[in-house]
Amino acid sequence: MGLLLRSLSMIILLMWFFCLPALRAQSTNGSSLSPARALDALLQDYAYRAFVELVRPKTGIPYNGDVPSNLTGIKIAALRLRSGSLFRKGVDSYKEFHIPTGVSEQPYVKRLILVYQNLGNWSRTYYQLSGYNHLTPVLGLLAYNASNLSATDLPELNITATGDPISIRFPDVESAPDGAVAKCVQFDLYGQHSFSSVSSDYKCSTIHQGHFSIVVESIAPPPISPTPSAEVPNVGPRSGGEGKKSNSKVGIIVGSVLGGLALLMLLTFLVLWVQKFKHRKKVQQMERAADVGEALHMTTVGNTKAPAATVTRTQPVLETEYAP
Repeated sequence: MGLLLRSLSMIILLMWFFCLPALRAQSTNGSSLSPARALDALLQDYAYRAFVELVRPKTGIPYNGDVPSNLTGIKIAALRLRSGSLFRKGVDSYKEFHIPTGVSEQPYVKRLILVYQNLGNWSRTYYQLSGYNHLTPVLGLLAYNASNLSATDLPELNITATGDPISIRFPDVESAPDGAVAKCVQFDLYGQHSFSSVSSDYKCSTIHQGHFSIVVESIAPPPISPTPSAEVPNVGPRSGGEGKKSNSKVGIIVGSVLGGLALLMLLTFLVLWVQKFKHRKKVQQMERAADVGEALHMTTVGNTKAPAATVTRTQPVLETEYAP
């Protein structure tokens, strides 16, 4: 039994050793960011560089940042604020955004940075909405912790307007087709979108951070825009074939686990057979040893061996021989 347990432990360790790299690769790719979220992480990095290049960046002053040459057309800025000041005073004008009082963040931080994005001609590439055409560029407002101005890949803070909503005024709006109704659209950080009404002066409102645009339902099928993988090398994961690669890796892992289980069962039966074979061999050796050391003559009675005496040690004597 001890040998069986040791064998099973060794098999499990071997299976874990061979499956761990595949699981790690799957975990890494499974958690890969979408092209839009990868762009957010990249723009956060470049927006923070606007502070790093300054000797003493001031709080409450927006600083424009530069983007990589392969993303020309995108505009970014960064505004550092104290959390308490944002809640008490808000921000009257930050590009197209008006942030009222009563905006708080979760989790709480002492200082935060609001990163502004204007995706310009890249709006349809990263935020293509099936059945709708963009009348404005996509604008983004995301909040990050400002404790480390050199940090990258920071998670966004969850900002919420507890009083009046945050308003976005779009200055350049394309004309909507006759009979079409323009709508505000918001894209959250999880890839979901929601619609709301547009005011008469082309304003949209929100209580959360995200990306915003004005769209109109398309009458004709929308033109096919190039995917980020074709136009933007080295920015975010490539979308082409991503699902096939993920499914392929899942199939490899499932096949490895099933193959390991089949091997485990085979080795278990092999160990049990070896133990049974050893036990049978040991019994045969004991029987042979018993046959060699037997002092009495053995005889076969049916299918059973039994000892048989050839001579008697005391001769029988009749009682009458001792009679007087």
